[in-house]
Formats: sequence, C-alpha cells, structure tokens
Amino acid sequence: MRDAINLIRGRLDRFGVLLSGLCLLHCLAGLLLVAGLGLGGQFLFAPVIHRVGLALAIAVGAITLGIGVARHRDPRPLQIGAGGLALMALALFVGHGTEEAVLTMAGVSLLAWAHWRNLRLG
Repeated sequence: MRDAINLIRGRLDRFGVLLSGLCLLHCLAGLLLVAGLGLGGQFLFAPVIHRVGLALAIAVGAITLGIGVARHRDPRPLQIGAGGLALMALALFVGHGTEEAVLTMAGVSLLAWAHWRNLRLG
C-alpha cells in the first residue's frame, strides 16, 4: 500500500512539474503572440484557463506536497509550493498584463521547484 502511494505521489509530482512547465510556456507564448503579433488574446488570456490551471495546481500540489511532508518530514517543498500557489492566486486579481504574467511565472517556477525537490527527497 505504501509503495502504491509513493508511486502515485511520484507520478503526480512529475505531472506537477509538467503542468508548471506548460503554464510557463503558456505565459511566455501568450505575451509574445499578443504583444508581438496581436494574436490570440481572447483565447490565451481567457480567465477560465487561469482558474482551471490554478485549481489543478492546488489539487496536485496539496496531494503530492502534503504526502511528501508526511513521508520525508521536510516541510520546505510544501512551504515553497504554497508560496508559488499564493503568487498564482494573486495573479488572478491583478488583471491581464505584465504583472499577471510575472506573478504567474514566479509562482509556477516555485511550484515546479517544490515538486522537483519533493521527488528528490523521496
């Protein structure tokens, strides 16, 4: 049972890193396409994308980082991940633009690091 939970946690941590990377790519592509070419603003900056992404990040982060703390007793990945989630949540309230992108990119970077660290700690 314990091995199954660790396997699931590891897969979810990897998914969390992938999801963070996709979010970062979405932010960068959105800024480049909208600012540089004036394309895709309605789709790339749709509020629903950010809300769904944040909901997924919270779910995956809460499960994997919480289980990680219980397993390896190091609270730092959870603390850093929570900080990243807070930045991502704050980005929902600042409106579209540079501030939102910076907060989101900083948040997903912290969250990706937390998932990576959680994987390294076992």
